[in-house]
Amino acid sequence: MLFNSLEFLIFLPVVLTFYYLLPHRGQNAFLVVASCFFYASWDWRFLFPLLFSTTIDYYCAARIEALIQRGASTQARKKYLYLSLITNLGLLGFFKYFNFFVDSFHSLFLLFGLDLPVPALRVILPIGISFYTFQALSYTIDVYRGKQHATRSFWDFFLAVLFFPHLVAGPIQRAANLISQVVTPRKTTRTQVVDGLHLILWGFFKKVYIADGLAPIVNQIFNAPSATGGETLVAALAFAFQIYCDFSGYTDIARGVAKLMGFEFVLNFNLPYFATSPSDFWQRWHISLSSWLRDYLYISLGGNRGGSAKTYRNLMLTMVLGGLWHGAAWNFVAWGFYHGCLLVAHRLAAPALEPVTRAAAGSWRGPWLVARIAAMFLLTCYGWLLFRATSFQQIADMTAALSHPFNGLPTGILAEVIVLISPLIVVQLVQYNTERLEFTRQPWLRPTARCVLYSLMTYCVVFLGAPPQAFVYFQF
Repeated sequence: MLFNSLEFLIFLPVVLTFYYLLPHRGQNAFLVVASCFFYASWDWRFLFPLLFSTTIDYYCAARIEALIQRGASTQARKKYLYLSLITNLGLLGFFKYFNFFVDSFHSLFLLFGLDLPVPALRVILPIGISFYTFQALSYTIDVYRGKQHATRSFWDFFLAVLFFPHLVAGPIQRAANLISQVVTPRKTTRTQVVDGLHLILWGFFKKVYIADGLAPIVNQIFNAPSATGGETLVAALAFAFQIYCDFSGYTDIARGVAKLMGFEFVLNFNLPYFATSPSDFWQRWHISLSSWLRDYLYISLGGNRGGSAKTYRNLMLTMVLGGLWHGAAWNFVAWGFYHGCLLVAHRLAAPALEPVTRAAAGSWRGPWLVARIAAMFLLTCYGWLLFRATSFQQIADMTAALSHPFNGLPTGILAEVIVLISPLIVVQLVQYNTERLEFTRQPWLRPTARCVLYSLMTYCVVFLGAPPQAFVYFQF
């Protein structure tokens, strides 16, 4: 069920009612049942690969822990790590990439005049498989590395993976963070309730009012046979805010729901469109994924060890694979490659930019900061064009159209976009300047002003919000 659905608005109060009435172990058992029901509401058959991979990961981690305690060699532990990796990545590869690679090889052979038969198997993607696969893998890898002890209870581990707020679109939780909260009795505080309700309302506002309001504009331009430079510019801007409000809206709701039950999820977004460089952007956008890729892929490849050439290679591989993680399509690979190029280019240009930054530290500090933020935002918007495009031909056509960015500018549609995103920009300017993401703790926001603000947000969600649409990241 979708967070932005009537079913979820009935499901959540029922879950919370029973949750508050039960003791700790009863809460955990009930959350397992509720999470299974939540996930099975899409398709009960999707529970089987989740149960299978989770069981394998629990067994492998337990065996690795036992071998560590016996002082066994690294080689003895590796076979269980490999079993976990093959199981998880094998399931992910089959369900998510089987159709993609079959169709890609078919297209490749067609270039050489070979029309080979395509297997009739059309694999359905289990929702959220990319998220729970990475979360489960981090657990096995951390146990192997000695950074995490294997949990004794299968059901505690199962709940950590299956917990419904983060199950289908993150944030990707590390085992050390979530399992400790599962095994320890929880007490929901007043602060958690207040912050949780704020996050839920703010998440609904971003998703239902802003993201779903922008979706028809984005779809209209990207689905058209062609687009002018001005239309392409507006489409890229609109999609940048649509995908941000859609995904961060989901994350806010997930974090808010978790807080109502005494859980704390990791921060997943930290004002990403205020980033001043490519590396800064990835420290602010989808933080749980970018940190996962850094810790389990980039560092495993060698990180920045071995010289500049290997560092650039590792960055490119990490970003290309990160792009492919987002979806089984070549435009996602192009998007990852593009961001890899930005990271490498920024590293190469850093020695030349450093004297300029030092020179602007005085009276030019503000304009220089604004210029860096604006430049990174424009680069990010072009990346979103690659992400959203339906074909390489469309990418080429829209890129060519951007050579005349104000040609055929749809001022009416642009004004509509500005109206929709203005509340977000105002709030985030306050957050950026005060360095307080917790908006409820802004010292100037008095109870009366807060009541008015929340009433306006609720009105926009209920009466001005667009019809419910699936979250963009559900497809990943």
